[in-house]
Amino acid sequence: MPEPHPFVIHLQSLAQREDRAALAVLRRGLGQPPGTVAAMYPYVVRWLPDDVGARLEAVYYTIAALYALHPMPGGGGNLGASLRRIPGSEENPAIERRFTALLAAHSDDLAGYLRQAVSLLKSKEVPIDWSQLMADIQRWNHPARIVQKEWARAFWGRANAEQNPTENQNKGA
Repeated sequence: MPEPHPFVIHLQSLAQREDRAALAVLRRGLGQPPGTVAAMYPYVVRWLPDDVGARLEAVYYTIAALYALHPMPGGGGNLGASLRRIPGSEENPAIERRFTALLAAHSDDLAGYLRQAVSLLKSKEVPIDWSQLMADIQRWNHPARIVQKEWARAFWGRANAEQNPTENQNKGA
C-alpha cells in the first residue's frame, strides 16, 4: 500500500473541513475532459509537479473529481478489493460485467468507467484507498497490464486468511 499521497491528503482535508463548496467545484469535473473545468484549478494546479505531462495532469483532475464524489475515509487495498467488499459482489453478474468492462477500458475512457465504479462504491458505503487508486491510474498503460491483473486478483482471487478464517481453520484440522 503506498504512502498517502500529498494531493490525496489535501483532498481529505477539504472533506474533513466540510468544505462543501470546494467539493462541489471538484465534482464539476465528473464527465468532463480532465483539466477543462477552470473552477477546479485552484484546488489542483498547486499540487501538480513542475514537470507534469498531460497524462499525469489528467490523473490529478480525475482523482480530484472522483474523490469529491465519494470522500468517505478508510479505504484499503486496490479498487478490485474495494469492489469485492460489496456484499454479494462475487455472485452479482452486473457487478462482474461492470468490473470486467473497467479492466478492459482504454486509458482515454478510464475516467468514465471509474466514475461508475466509484458511484457504486458510494451507494454501498464502501471506502476507497485514494492514494492506491492514484498510483494505479498512473500505471494503467503498463504493457504487462499489471494494475488490471492486481485488481482482478483482488476481486476474484481466493479470500485471504483475514477475510475467511474458518476456511483456514478447517484446512488445519
